[in-house]
Amino acid sequence: MSVTVVQEWLNACSGCEISIVDMGERLLDVLGLVEFVHSPVLMDHKYFGQLGDKTHLEIPEATVAIVSGGLRNEEHLEVLEEVRKKCAVLVALGTCATHGGIPALANRHPMADVLKRYYETETTDAPLRYPDDGLPPLLDRCYALDEKVKVDVYLPGCPPHPDQVFAALVALVQGTPLTLPAKSVCDHCPTVREGKGEVKKLRRFLQSPQYKGPDEPLDKMRCLLEQGILCMGPVTRGGCGGDQNTPRCMTARVPCRGCYGPVKHTGDQRVEMLNALASNGIDLSALPEFASMLRFSGAHGLLKTIPKRQEA
Repeated sequence: MSVTVVQEWLNACSGCEISIVDMGERLLDVLGLVEFVHSPVLMDHKYFGQLGDKTHLEIPEATVAIVSGGLRNEEHLEVLEEVRKKCAVLVALGTCATHGGIPALANRHPMADVLKRYYETETTDAPLRYPDDGLPPLLDRCYALDEKVKVDVYLPGCPPHPDQVFAALVALVQGTPLTLPAKSVCDHCPTVREGKGEVKKLRRFLQSPQYKGPDEPLDKMRCLLEQGILCMGPVTRGGCGGDQNTPRCMTARVPCRGCYGPVKHTGDQRVEMLNALASNGIDLSALPEFASMLRFSGAHGLLKTIPKRQEA
């Protein structure tokens, strides 16, 4: 008997769903083992009946629910709560679901300021009105899934690597434990580290790092942090390279931006990164800003509204 699966996306960009499709031919193997009973990316299944004749939200019962995206409005929360009721195992797919993701950066600003910036920008001839007619009310901030319901399995990543998505589905079908990388990106990074403590200031990634050319192996290029480029590798969970291990950003000579969230699920990437930099003698006052250290993990109350300064 196949395992039944509900797949749903909330406040998300669909990148996690693309990772499901990016399993390639392995997706055919998965489809032979599971039965998707609700999946906006793969099939047409309406919330209120196929003819829209129902009065209540309906999600089919299933063994497993795979949910991407965080929570930004009341509809997201209503759908998530219904999914949680109907499924035995809930999988949070992607960093928006596990830690808030990019949308949670808005938690730094009051709701009124966010709407004002969006609908009354310098590019509009006249202020636009927020289209609230028939739209679900916004929540007070962006939430990760486990702030509202119980989550059983976490698959972080922006997006998660297809290898890990496949491994998770196989583990769920077989009823075996899912083992994710428990070390940092740095532990999987092949670059050379030879001058710890030499760099005292870090800079934005505005110029390419120093390396001899595209044909130079990564294990010959010097660590980007040691080149003075802010890289979140020390405090970010590894695994973005999938079965190949090598971090995906690093294969393009780009510093880690922290998309897999903290190494430990409950960690605080910003605090941990500041501690790591300070312990290596980095001048923290030279950092351009600090919010980006929670670029992908600002839910769970870690990013809060900045109070306005009182005018003298």
